This record gives sequence, C-alpha cells and structure tokens, in this order.
Amino acid sequence: MTPGRTVSRRSFMTVTAAAGAGLVLGFHLPSRTARAQALPDSVPAGARPFAPNAWIEIGADGLVTLTVDRSEMGQGPTTALAMILAEELEADWTHIRLGEAPVNPARWDRRMTTGGSASVRLSWERLRKAGAAAREMLIAAAARTWGVEPYACRARQGAVIHLASGRSLGFGDLVALAATLPVPADPPLKEAQDFRLVGHPLPRLDTAQKVDGSATFGLDVRVPGMKVATIARAPAFGARLKAMSDTAARGMPGVRQVVTLEPSLIQPQHDSWPTPTPAGVAVIADHYWEAVAARGALELTWDPGPHAALDSAAVRAQFVALAARPGIVVRREGDGESALAGAHRRIEAVYEVPFLHHATMEPLSCVADVRPGACEIWAATQNQTAAQEVAAAILGLSKDAVRVHTTLLGGGFGRRLEVDYVAEAVRLSKAAGVPVQVVWSREDDVRHGFYRPASLHRFAAALDAQGRTTAWTHRIVGPSIDARFGPLDQGVDDSLIDGAANLPYAIPNLQVEQAIADLPVPVGYWRSVGSSHNAFVTECFLDEIAAASGQDPLELRRALLRDRPRHRAVLELAATRAGWGSPLPAGRGRGIAVAESFGSFVAQVAEVSLDREGVPRVHRVVCAVDCGQTINPDTIEAQMQGGIVFGLTAALKSEITLAGGAVRQSNFHDYPLLRIDEMPLIEVEIVPGAGSPGGIGEPGVPPVAPAVVNALYAATGQRVRRLPVGRIAKG
Repeated sequence: MTPGRTVSRRSFMTVTAAAGAGLVLGFHLPSRTARAQALPDSVPAGARPFAPNAWIEIGADGLVTLTVDRSEMGQGPTTALAMILAEELEADWTHIRLGEAPVNPARWDRRMTTGGSASVRLSWERLRKAGAAAREMLIAAAARTWGVEPYACRARQGAVIHLASGRSLGFGDLVALAATLPVPADPPLKEAQDFRLVGHPLPRLDTAQKVDGSATFGLDVRVPGMKVATIARAPAFGARLKAMSDTAARGMPGVRQVVTLEPSLIQPQHDSWPTPTPAGVAVIADHYWEAVAARGALELTWDPGPHAALDSAAVRAQFVALAARPGIVVRREGDGESALAGAHRRIEAVYEVPFLHHATMEPLSCVADVRPGACEIWAATQNQTAAQEVAAAILGLSKDAVRVHTTLLGGGFGRRLEVDYVAEAVRLSKAAGVPVQVVWSREDDVRHGFYRPASLHRFAAALDAQGRTTAWTHRIVGPSIDARFGPLDQGVDDSLIDGAANLPYAIPNLQVEQAIADLPVPVGYWRSVGSSHNAFVTECFLDEIAAASGQDPLELRRALLRDRPRHRAVLELAATRAGWGSPLPAGRGRGIAVAESFGSFVAQVAEVSLDREGVPRVHRVVCAVDCGQTINPDTIEAQMQGGIVFGLTAALKSEITLAGGAVRQSNFHDYPLLRIDEMPLIEVEIVPGAGSPGGIGEPGVPPVAPAVVNALYAATGQRVRRLPVGRIAKG
C-alpha cells in the first residue's frame, strides 16, 4: 500500500489506486514526538513523500481495511479505531476489516508505541477526517458518474445514493474513479447526534480469530529453521557470572549451543529508550523443553555483585530517611507549613505501597532472524520503534534494515513497552546464525521485570475550628522511572507524582513534594503509572480527614470538588447507584474514591466485609466513568471491569519483596492474582459525554484500592495504610 503520488510532507493524506486494491488512503495520526522520515539525502526536501503511519484501503469488492500502528493486547483499540473510521466514511460495518500491523516503524513520522491509554484519544480527530475525506471522494466519484452535483448525493452503509432518483453505487464500484480525485483538505464531519456506530455497542473485530484459535500471539510464532532458547539470568541485581561448566548441558538431546551473555545497557543512537539486560547463560535447542532441561544442567557460579545486601527493609529505611527531610516542591498553593503550624487540629499519616509486577498472562517471547545486513523480528510488543532501534544498535544496522512483525499480545500493562527480551533474541540469533525464539518462563518473568515503583507517602493536614480543611502537604518518596531516559526536568519525575500534583480538591494551602530514591531495582510503567499509588494514598488520607472532622466522606468530596464538575458528576453517579447511605448487612462497609487519569474521570464505591479469618471480601463495586465521547460502550465496560480486577489484585494480594539483592517471588503461588471465586459484582455506569474521548485502558485501576480500604474502615474502624491489605484482626 505505497502511495502512488508524491505530495508534501505537510499533507494530511495521500491517495492512490493500487493495482487490484481500489482506493488507498494514507493519513497521518498525531503524536507527541514526531520524527523525520528516513530518506536518502539525494531526495530533495520539496519532493520527499509523506510516508503515512496508517492506511485506509477500500477494495473493488467493497471491503474496507484499516491498518493502524497500535498493538492489540486485549484493550480493544483496533475495533474502536475502525468504528471511528467507519462512522465518518459511512461504511457498512460488516465490510470492515483490520489489516496487518506495519513492519517498518522507521518509515513513519512518529514512534510506533501503544501505551498511556492513548490509542483512541490521540487518533480521534484525524481518523474522523480521514474517513470523511474518503467519503467525500466517493460521493464526488458517484456524482461525476451520474452527471449530478455532489450535494445531491449521500453516502450510506457502504454505498452512495442519488437522493432524487434513488440510484446507488457501492463503494467498490467507485474506488477506481475516486482514487483519481483530489483529497479534500477540510471535509465536513458528522454531528454527534447523527452517529450510528460511535457510541453504540459493537462486537470486537478480533474476537472470532481468538475463539477459533487462528489468532497469532507471540508464543505462537514459528519460522523455518527456528531454534528455541531459554536463559539462566543473573540471580541478583548486578550479579556477574564467575564460573561455568556447560559440559553436561551441551551433551543433552536437542541442544545446539550454549551462549554466555554479558550484562549490557543498549542505548540506541536515534532514540532515548535505553534497554538494560542482565548477565546470563542461554541454551539454544531444537525445542523449548530441551532448552529448559539443559539450562537446569548448567553449573553456574555467580558473583553476587554490589547489591547483595539489598532487601525490602533496606529500601524502606531509605524511604523513611528521605521522607524526613524536605523534597523538591512540585506544587505549592498558599503556605501549607504556616497553616499547619497554626492549625486548630493537625492530622498526619504515612502510607506505603510495594513494588508490583505486571504479571501478563502470556509470558515474554520474541523471534529474531539476523541475516547479513538485515534483521527480522516477531514479537508481542507495545513498542515497535524501540524494538527496531535496539536491534539496529546491537547489529550496527540502519533502522530501515530491521523489520518488526507485531503479534497479538496476551496482556501488556506496560511490561511490553520494554524490549529487553527482543534484545536477547537478536543477540542469540546473531550468535547462532539461525532464527531464535527466546521464551521466558513465569519464573523468569516474575524475577526479571521492570517493576511498578514502591513508594512511601508522608501526609499532614490542618483543620480549622469549624472542621474545614485549610492545609494539605504530601511528600512522595520512591525511585524514578523517567531518570533512565535522561536528566529529569528540574529533578522531577512526572510519573511519580501523577495523581498527586494534580489533586483536584479545593484546599487553600497545598504543597506536594517529591524525593527520589536511588535503587538498583529496574522500574517501569505499570498500568495507570503514578495514579496507581497516588489515588490510593490521597483518597484514603482524605477519608481520614473526613473522619477527623466528623463529615461524611461523600459530602466532604462534594464540597471540595465544587469547581470540578466532571469529578463531581462521576462521584455522585457512583454514590447514587451504590445506594450511598442506605443500610448494609452487618459487618459490611462502603467506601468511595474518585480519580482523574489519562483524560478520564472515574469514581468507584466498594462494599467490603471480613471473613472469619479476617481476610477482606469485596462483594460489590459500582463504577461511574466519564471518558468524554464514548466509542464502544461494551469495550468501556470491559476495560473498567478489567481495571478493577487488576487493581483489586494489587490492593489485596500482590507485592514484590527483595532479599539478597533479588526478587523473592517466582510464580503465582507467591505472587497471587484475584481468583474467579473472589470476583465481586461489578456495575459500570457510563456518563454520556461529548468532545474528544479520554483514555479507557488504565483509568479503572486507581480508584479501586482506596474505595476498598475506605470501606474496610467503615466496616471495622481500622485504617490500612500499607498495601497489600492482607488479614485484618477483628475488632
């Protein structure tokens, strides 16, 4: 689908009549980090074509194919993007298809990355314009065919109709002529009240292939001549291989090679996504279980390295020391310290959250085929550009020489933004001279992740004689994710303070500080990032203020959100649907929380009790979400449900702890997930919205932990200030 006409790089779209394909439109989707296209210097600037990063293809058979640069990991963006396109195009939904993801991110004008709940919200306007432009071109083609004016025609359900005569032509009959017409610069867009697809539930386009087994995930990839590798990685952060005997392993069935991997930090020239990989010894074999058996036969002696004494207690001690002194001020309104000093009543609390692992259902894997002057990669990745650039850096190739094939992802949650597993496959294929698939076990995955940062939060608040909140101070301590990408702007890591620095409550004296801990633990982006911990700590501390001032938690929030109508709307909707204030069975409590993240607003009410052993049981969660313009309500509901399950797992069960400079957990027996018999009833209410859509994959996570913990206080009178909750001693 290469454009057939050269146009300015500033052009919005390109168009061509591809042989046998019909009308092909290439269009630009916006990005935060636009990049120049990699073209030879011999091509003059004025003649450089716009290489689009997404395509519409309308075939002579009337089928409409949308190809986009987004990874599908269960969150449903590809269906949503197709709905936006089909809406403005006036396509027949039964004729919409998804194309294969592009394989050469270097030819695009932006990073090919999926994260930050950005797929729909950053593509909404341009996809609408692309569909509208194609629609107007098809209408113009029909009008020319009939010798009438375009305004006398309408596009409907995959055809163009002449209103006066009732004549119609299907899109497939018009594509050849449409491809010769100019692309309208500013096509008219539909009014929201005229949407027939957007805002209505539709089945996902990827469901059938997942049900019938034809869908290809990362672990499904097979290429001719491929061997399989598994790696014994350094058992502690910074450990190095001291001695090895691989004689027994090399003599085992199917084993082809044993490769020692030195620790590395791969820093691509053209990008700022450094990729660390630990020391390791890889076994390359014909089949996975042969490689696993041979890995077990390796005799390895490790130098534990400089972090052998690191454990969870040492991490906490560093946090406590940092929290005892002022940090970098990231938000200041009024004079919080003076207000605290003169407070009628002062409230203080310290909250803590642990390191967390992503725990995707599909463990990591990657196939790399390194050939002279070229490399081909098959991976379930959220970050195709980083995969391509890291491979190019390892091999000393240009980015254009590396092709990345994206499979479906069995979960991502931010872990597959990292490309360490891609780097391993590339290094091993280069060493072996054949295609190599690196496969991680669950134990590899849990012990060698990029973890959600642990953090400690020190709060103080002031109340006046009337019980009004007059001051709020919040000091956040934790390791930095963003520091690995270069110097922090004024020393501030935005990912650590998100959800705290933008506290929505109207408190006259407010101060938020940050202190960054220096730790060797690899940290990375975890579903909802900073809001995952900051919503918990801020919403729970606000409940402490409500209790101290004798106020209902809902009414306190309503009062402090007087200037935040979208926060208040979801808060009140969730409370109403949950029956806030109505009687509950004995032993149950209700808790409420609200959070804004990724352009969306979510409030949740949880009903919780304790079982006979003091283990919390969540019976019901009512969720209200305002994500602006809804695309597919079914997807929104599913993502809210999934986010709640994800957040409940973190709140009630999961933590990564350290001992001997290493992660202690290894699999689901000691890093447990929420089980189906523990699943609460979840009710999702969607606030009708307009304008641009907000994110939906992550905003369901932040409010659930505070809603549950606040409900536990209502049920038991006991405050929980550290996650996971665990058992609670009964009254």
